[in-house]
Amino acid sequence: MILQWVINAAVLFLIAYLYPGVALTSYYSALATVLFLGLVNVFIRPVALFFTLPLNVITLGLFTFVVNGFMFWFVSSFVKGFEVHSLWTAIVGALLYSVATWLISDLTQEKKIKKNK
Repeated sequence: MILQWVINAAVLFLIAYLYPGVALTSYYSALATVLFLGLVNVFIRPVALFFTLPLNVITLGLFTFVVNGFMFWFVSSFVKGFEVHSLWTAIVGALLYSVATWLISDLTQEKKIKKNK
């Protein structure tokens, strides 16, 4: 789990390096950001998705991108050294982060399955 945390922080650091709307000052702020993103995704995101359920139904689930972007932006207001310039850059940054961490998680999960066989 700690390795996954470090890898996700590296992914976030890479996104901040490549995407101009997201900025990180240090690797320690990336670790803190990933920790807070995890906590926000566990405790606050489900409540936000519940209250925005009518909008999600109307937009066929596309409003989830806005909720994810808002959570990304919300974390940037608490973690020093992590900045997101606007909600739209937060939406794109959250999308990039989600896709990258999903791919890495999928690749590491396949290795675990092959190792157990």
